[in-house]
Amino acid sequence: MTTNDLTPTPGQTIGPFFGYFNAAESVHLPFENGDNLVPPGDARAVQLTGTVYDGQGTPIPDAMIEIWQADEHGNIPTQDGSLIRDPFAFTGWGRATTDNVGTYRFTTVEPGATDTGKAPFIHVVVFARGLLNKLHTRVYLPDTEGIDHDETLVALGDRAQTLIAKRDGKRLLFDIHLQGDQETVFFQFPGMTYPKA
Repeated sequence: MTTNDLTPTPGQTIGPFFGYFNAAESVHLPFENGDNLVPPGDARAVQLTGTVYDGQGTPIPDAMIEIWQADEHGNIPTQDGSLIRDPFAFTGWGRATTDNVGTYRFTTVEPGATDTGKAPFIHVVVFARGLLNKLHTRVYLPDTEGIDHDETLVALGDRAQTLIAKRDGKRLLFDIHLQGDQETVFFQFPGMTYPKA
């Protein structure tokens, strides 16, 4: 039976048994190491890591995080990245789950700016139990050219600090707070409908 009612329905929430399989199965990929956009031994490699917290400040042990980004020169990759993984091609895409203390980790490169005058960033998508739609946010790199004048960050005022990672050597530290006083800024994604707060 068909109808003409094409009203959008909520996305599928994940959990509560998400993330209890091996590394590839837990993120539903046909390959291992979906969290390594480059090999950890690569001279360009940095680690993007942080903890995902709920509104009570409790770490979420079974969230899934995806990242999308440009390469170190600001080029947006066009290689397939979700069903195959060529260890020599940078796809700019990765997927990881949080561990039992809510921590996620990616091995990647620091992205370059995709446009003159804009600050480089990593696009982050958060999936977690109870979320009817995935959440989109960005990680900006501290002390990079354009960060003081980036239109998005300037428009956010003090809230922009929730989008700027902290640097610790070759690690970029970026915690994600789904709600609460330290709530991370999330962006609406074109074509998606979000519940009103």
